[in-house]
Amino acid sequence: MAGVRVVIVGGGIGGLAAAVALRAKGVQADVYEQAHRLGEVGAGFMLAPNSLRVLERLGLHDKVTRIGAPFTGFAVCQADGTEVSSLPVGGSDGYTMFGVHRADMVDLLVSSLPGDALHIGQRCVAFTQDDDHAVVTFENGASAEGDVVVGADGIHSVLQQHVVEPHDPVFSGLAAYRGVMPAERVPDWPDRAVRFWNDGTKNLLVYPVRRGELLNFVAFTAADEQMRESWLAPGDPQQLAAAFGGGWDPLAREVVSQVDATFRWGIYDRDTLRKWSQGRLALLGDAAHPMLPYMGQGANQAIEDAMGLATLLEGVSAADVPHALVRYQTLRRDRAARFQQGSRFNVELMAASKAPILGMPWMYDYDVEAEARTLR
Repeated sequence: MAGVRVVIVGGGIGGLAAAVALRAKGVQADVYEQAHRLGEVGAGFMLAPNSLRVLERLGLHDKVTRIGAPFTGFAVCQADGTEVSSLPVGGSDGYTMFGVHRADMVDLLVSSLPGDALHIGQRCVAFTQDDDHAVVTFENGASAEGDVVVGADGIHSVLQQHVVEPHDPVFSGLAAYRGVMPAERVPDWPDRAVRFWNDGTKNLLVYPVRRGELLNFVAFTAADEQMRESWLAPGDPQQLAAAFGGGWDPLAREVVSQVDATFRWGIYDRDTLRKWSQGRLALLGDAAHPMLPYMGQGANQAIEDAMGLATLLEGVSAADVPHALVRYQTLRRDRAARFQQGSRFNVELMAASKAPILGMPWMYDYDVEAEARTLR
């Protein structure tokens, strides 16, 4: 591939999607991930119409349909099961939300890259740049040089400090139990349905993933201490079941009673960053805009970032990279900030036992590639 070379630090959904999108645009891109293997990380997440549009442009929509579970309904309920609203699961142009397992999505993206494009066991410890190139140095002494470096290394990004003054993530006061279970354990679960229960202090979200073979659950409770978020922090299934017992909907109680393994992590975000790029370095995904999970858009916004960045770097010369990254910031910062702020607002709505704001046309009908082309 001719043109600029891109070094992506971080092999999560955002970093991998960026590599796929960049290579689809003819841009050389390699991913450097600190983990020594990409395994069963995380649990489920929702792919919304705005990111499914991107994945279709990348030729991946059919693959998503083979690993995910399409939704037919999204009910918001009081704790006792009384339905208070029904949220849209699709956009105006026919894209429908899917539940997917993170590990399945990681595998899909990795399989869409050449075998030599992913470098594991590479922990970033240093970054330097000059007018002509940028260099990332890893803990093992190796280094990678490129015309562009993308920091897709999460909420605790090592590279963020090279763009803005470092500041600590903001703790929400909430913690979440997460996990998956075989769907057959809950035979009463409505086919392809999403349910969200809320009592003003606790919430439970459940939906299918992996072709409906698994149910993904996320249970939000108050946290007594600041827990550093981790996919692998252990949780107590008995405490989970007790938190959602009593007067909760029998279907919700059935779900939590069947949990035999879970993990728990503290929920953090950050205030909106004033800058996403500096010279040849740009931030992407949670490194740029970590958000509370109350709009279901964290991974979806990272996928939008990926396509936006790829579109703006297509055909760009090495000399024009800093200008292209400023255009990327212009494209993405305010939209991502709207989701960050909206997610915080949804916490307030749910504390008042009101339905969250989800499924609006501005969320689902957005075409990031088309918007990026207006800035070229």
